[in-house]
Amino acid sequence: MAKPLVVNAVELLRRPGSTKDVDVVIAAEDFEFNDSRIDDVPVHVRLHLEALSDGIAVTGVATAQWHGDCRRCLAPVRESADIEIDELYQLTVTDPDAFPIDADQLMLLPMVRENILVVVPQFLLCRPDCKGLCPQCGVDLNEGECSCKALISDVRWAALEDLKSRLSDPPPDPEG
Repeated sequence: MAKPLVVNAVELLRRPGSTKDVDVVIAAEDFEFNDSRIDDVPVHVRLHLEALSDGIAVTGVATAQWHGDCRRCLAPVRESADIEIDELYQLTVTDPDAFPIDADQLMLLPMVRENILVVVPQFLLCRPDCKGLCPQCGVDLNEGECSCKALISDVRWAALEDLKSRLSDPPPDPEG
């Protein structure tokens, strides 16, 4: 079985300016993400390879999906994104951000994997204005108000609350 996203670069390297397009759908398990956030659905990869005098420029898009819980309200979240790819491969790596061309082969899978993992957010939000859960009763504040009267203050903040109340009091009247 051929490895996915391995491209023979011999013809491209012979003629600077030549191009090749790659459009494949790859099973998520082939990427070996080892990240529970990334969905086990195929990743669509569309790449354009262009030979340069010192390597091959790879541009394109990978479409991936991930999931998790909203960090504020714990609602399930599923997202999909088109991840922009703009990378360089070189026979003799002179650019610190370039990938090596090994035995006239472009190993694109690790590069695409890296680009996807960088984009997957560490913490998800169901929406940008998510109000989260009430810290006292746990009601989802996105669905309505809770019946809690006032916030229970933490005794560790008592000194700050005291200072805040003294600063908000009007200053004493010097004439009176």
